[in-house]
Amino acid sequence: MLPLSKTLSRYAEDFIEDAHLERLTSPGTLVDVGRFREVIAKALDKQALAVEEAAVLVCARDPEMREEVFAAARDLKQRVYGNRIVLFAPLYLGNLCVNNCAYCGFQRKNKDMVRRTLGMDEIRQQVAAMEDQGHKRLIVVFGEHPRYDADFIASCIRDIYDVHNGHGEIRRVNVNAAPFDHAGFRTIKTAGIGTYQIFMETYHHKTYARVHPAGTPKSDYLWRLDALSRAYEEGQDDVGIGALFGLADWRFDVLGLVSHAVFLKDRYGCGPHTISFPRLRPASGMAPAAKNLVSDEDFKFLVAVLRLAVPYTGLILTARETAELRRAAMELGVSQIDAGSCIELGGYTEQTCGQRMEREQFTLGDTRPLDTVIRELTQQGHVPSFCTACYRLGRTGEHFMEFAIPGFIKRFCTPNALTTFMEYLVDYASPETAQAGLAQVQVELDKLEDSPMKQQLIERLARIRQTSERDMVF
Repeated sequence: MLPLSKTLSRYAEDFIEDAHLERLTSPGTLVDVGRFREVIAKALDKQALAVEEAAVLVCARDPEMREEVFAAARDLKQRVYGNRIVLFAPLYLGNLCVNNCAYCGFQRKNKDMVRRTLGMDEIRQQVAAMEDQGHKRLIVVFGEHPRYDADFIASCIRDIYDVHNGHGEIRRVNVNAAPFDHAGFRTIKTAGIGTYQIFMETYHHKTYARVHPAGTPKSDYLWRLDALSRAYEEGQDDVGIGALFGLADWRFDVLGLVSHAVFLKDRYGCGPHTISFPRLRPASGMAPAAKNLVSDEDFKFLVAVLRLAVPYTGLILTARETAELRRAAMELGVSQIDAGSCIELGGYTEQTCGQRMEREQFTLGDTRPLDTVIRELTQQGHVPSFCTACYRLGRTGEHFMEFAIPGFIKRFCTPNALTTFMEYLVDYASPETAQAGLAQVQVELDKLEDSPMKQQLIERLARIRQTSERDMVF
């Protein structure tokens, strides 16, 4: 592995001003009702909020005002995204790590962790097993280690795309890995990745320094904060940001995420494609400190605030959370979830029963199989989607926003969601799920106005049921 060039992006700056965000989220902040309603109205007009406007919402403590935020988030979610939920699954490829992050089971000093890096044959076996479940979208996860350089990551991604098992294929591979220099992002981009995720974990400088010990690569706050700017400059215009809630005050980190989204939009013409907001969970070698843990009610509220603050950004809620909480959060703005997830290396073919903490990064709250999750989504009136069309047709970055901002997300995504859902129902679903799913497909078709597009969709759904033809995108 060649050493990374520590050259920052051309717009590199530490745009997080702790004192400013702390003033905005001060416990004594009084929220003016008139101003509060102005911000709600702007969000419902599908306009992204400024950091100061998001602060007005995040500081609302009055129960009635919070209910207004919840109601507005539900409304906006339906008007922008409709009832579809995009599904994916994580694939952990290596847990070697040179960092000592206080909250992570992969931390270097954790001697209980079973260390492993999957070989190419093992990766192919994992992917084939995931395809047998019906997965089409993956996110590959790596620790930060010299072994996991850009060439290695790119090679893994190409191998994943090459695995075809019956009708199974992975159509989109996202990446969650360490920050790279410009050359590294350029190399990984050539493998045809989807989103590159880098979580800041916390935007609060003092907390960041406390949980990322000096002398480790992750202790460099600006290098990490600037990472996705470097990715943008190498053509990787589909990026995801995130914070790990429970490290610092949750209101501060909500504004940190909004600040990051605003910065990317201002500098590169497009904000992040996704925002993730995992909560701290128990892990091997550590137990979460109680001080900043986020209650379920506050967690649902921060989801609603993020939905209003960034109307066209996908919100990802992972299986760290329980099924019950995920049901509630999907109504408030979540547009993507993982399902049937296994975070043990090799776990899709090797895991026997339950979680083994010495082999996993953290504990999961929702371990239901993919088919069970899909059946429940369908019964609740959602449309499960494995769509990857926009990414493969070049509708990313600024081009994606050209389609999304006028309100075309539902118009593009509904037919693509239904075709990918039908593929699942025909190829992988249990009889109970297939029955519920086919009924939901018909409900969705009945909602569509008669048009050439609807007729084409009906014809494509019939071809999926009657032939081996797959992957027909709008």
